[in-house]
Amino acid sequence: MAEQAVVQTVLFPTLFDKPLVATFDTPHQSSDGGAILLKAIDDDLGLTARLAACLPERRQEGKIEHDLPTLIRQRCFGLACGYADANDAAQLKADPIQKLLVGRDPITGPALASQPTLSRFENAVGPRDLYGLTQTLADVVITHHQARLAHRRVNRITIDVDPTEDPTHGQQELAFFNGHYDSWCYLPLVGTLTFNGERTQHLVTATLRPGNAHATRGVIGILRRLFLKLRAAFPHARLRVRLDGGFASPAVFTFLEEEGVEYLVAMASNAKLEKRIRRLLGKARMRSKATGESAQVFGETRYAAKSWRRKRRVIMKAEVVRLAGRDPRDNPRFVVTNLPQSPRRVYEIYRERGDVENRLKELHYGLGFDRTSCTAFWANAFRVLLTAAAYVLLQALRARLAATPAATLQVSTLRERLFKLGARVQVSARRIVLHLPSAFPWLALWQAVAVALGASPG
Repeated sequence: MAEQAVVQTVLFPTLFDKPLVATFDTPHQSSDGGAILLKAIDDDLGLTARLAACLPERRQEGKIEHDLPTLIRQRCFGLACGYADANDAAQLKADPIQKLLVGRDPITGPALASQPTLSRFENAVGPRDLYGLTQTLADVVITHHQARLAHRRVNRITIDVDPTEDPTHGQQELAFFNGHYDSWCYLPLVGTLTFNGERTQHLVTATLRPGNAHATRGVIGILRRLFLKLRAAFPHARLRVRLDGGFASPAVFTFLEEEGVEYLVAMASNAKLEKRIRRLLGKARMRSKATGESAQVFGETRYAAKSWRRKRRVIMKAEVVRLAGRDPRDNPRFVVTNLPQSPRRVYEIYRERGDVENRLKELHYGLGFDRTSCTAFWANAFRVLLTAAAYVLLQALRARLAATPAATLQVSTLRERLFKLGARVQVSARRIVLHLPSAFPWLALWQAVAVALGASPG
């Protein structure tokens, strides 16, 4: 039975030289017509099918209206389209494109899952399930890049792991006040991979942690599992790890050295390091005074904190920052490393990890990564995993734009230019037709992506 359009009319009698009437009376239309690209990239990766296969079916047979792959796809595709809340299901349940994405007839197929159904689905996932889902997400990402780089030798893979803040505003389980962020929050860990000399950091894992978690909690386990997977997939690649100052602990250093990987780990200043960098700072001040600009001087030392069993190489960056209208400011920085390169080059390599902040911003502002509003901790952890999966799909889609100016678009802009496309859906006995606007400003870009994903240009 075809769905009946809900007719609503808005009248602007004096806005133009003639009265203008806006009538919502066209059935089978969606504002996400371009999102069929998500289905294409997901089929290419096999991501949602693999994630669904991780979950056991615990519901009573014969009473299942929405199977697990459908629920996974509804949430992942919805997140990618900008619908971060399960509450959005009420407005999307009859959307023909969203129905098409999960494999249902866009006109006569049953409605999508409701908000209560999605909430029950999220709350049914436990820690064992999350472990399997996290491992599968990493497997899919690594397999994808193994295929992508099959004709190139992968000599180095850089792993960046970073904490971020997910503020909470209710009675969420295991949310705690964190003095560093000055908020009640969770502290997820996000891991990314960079291959050879590429600049793109590809998300590979995301794990939710309690708000009072120590900075190093979970990082060794995450790295150990990634090392195993990466060495199996890329046996000739050197592994390199970059971490911020919160991870500078003897346990982390010892683990990285025992694993035989390269590492760069920032370290907070202390009285001993400040004393050792004093001479370099003096040089930087003189250079800055002479030029009237900011100045940097690099050096190194061998250093061991009280809790360390041995001395390690520490790169020192003595920097004086000059900003217009302000007094010069000292900005010393320290990086613990086992790399042999010059101090300046080591610090440049470490600074390249700064792009991970852009990945975190995309997760937060583009996909609602911090929308952890469920009461149960594991339900929120599942949301984080689904958001990460949606981001993996968007990153893979963006990679198809490598030869275009759109390759650097933020996910929110990518969504606006590729997905937010008004479409009327028509279904016949032989085919499904999407009627799209001929005046769509990003038509050429959309067609190029579609062809790259296997569409026929004719």
